[in-house]
Amino acid sequence: MSSQFLWYIPNQAEPGHRGDDVVDDHNSLATLTRHARALEGHGWGGALIGTGWGRPDTFTVAAALAARTTTFQPLIAVRPGYWRPANFASAAATLDHLTGGRVLVNIVSGKDNLPAYGDSEGDQAHRYDRTREFIRIVRRLWTRERVTYHGEHFRVTDATVLPRTVVRGERRHPRLYFGGASAAAERVAATEADVQLFWGEPLDGVAERIDRLRGLAERLGREHAPLEFGLRVTTLVRDTTEQAWADAEAKVAKMAAAEGAHRRDPNWRAAVGQRRLLDLATRAEVLDDNLYTAPGRYGGGGAGTTWLVGSAEDVARSLQKYRGLGISHFVLSDTPYLPEIERQGRQLLPLLRD
Repeated sequence: MSSQFLWYIPNQAEPGHRGDDVVDDHNSLATLTRHARALEGHGWGGALIGTGWGRPDTFTVAAALAARTTTFQPLIAVRPGYWRPANFASAAATLDHLTGGRVLVNIVSGKDNLPAYGDSEGDQAHRYDRTREFIRIVRRLWTRERVTYHGEHFRVTDATVLPRTVVRGERRHPRLYFGGASAAAERVAATEADVQLFWGEPLDGVAERIDRLRGLAERLGREHAPLEFGLRVTTLVRDTTEQAWADAEAKVAKMAAAEGAHRRDPNWRAAVGQRRLLDLATRAEVLDDNLYTAPGRYGGGGAGTTWLVGSAEDVARSLQKYRGLGISHFVLSDTPYLPEIERQGRQLLPLLRD
């Protein structure tokens, strides 16, 4: 299976995301376009664009960047509830049509400021049941005509999405990525998603989760192509191993000094996957060969909780081990974002090509 290498574009309302050094016009179209075009020029397939209330609208950013690029694939993070499934299926199919089939989609079910945009949800089981319905309806609208689906959370009647998504080879529609480590989330991934995204856990944890998800898919009667797997992780790459670790430790020291100075997302510790990452620091500061857990002690959340640290050769060896477990989609990043797109595109990606 060929591998895909994506980056991350920080569509943030405030500058300085994870230590990025761009302040003036940090989220302007010109600045974000430089990121997207640098990705094209340095061998990346595209970039994840995150979502959450209080950030620039993800779909709008993705559409603007797609219009200014030629091969860049936006991995557009979306939330059921912020979007209704038919509205999203139509918007994504239109963008997919206009870009010649460059759209990727990341379904996010984590907590958000739902009342701010008029949404509400129940407990975890309710949240993931709603996600399941959302994915089912979107996939059907992309692959069928005159769709009727009356579920507990969403309903569509005699719905056909026009224009249609781009069909090319085995591609029938935009690939659907999904994350989540709870039992409820894994049942959704095993039956409905195209790609399960993991954060930067050690190899043994990722291997165990892949085995469990494959078993779940078989037991629950998955109806789609086999589930694929991806890794979303920070990669801190320098010319030498020694320089990489010196810079990593300096970054963590700066984070420790600034702890408490920045606003925290009140939901970030609630997710099962996030708690798994934070618990890694109790095992050791470095796991496997070079998985650095210290950032999680000082506010690094999500993909910033653990870092793969080293020379390009060190990090490539680690990523190849994940690939050996079955990971075929990689979403990497480090800050400052733009220089690291170029550095890792030159140094790391050539070592990872199939």
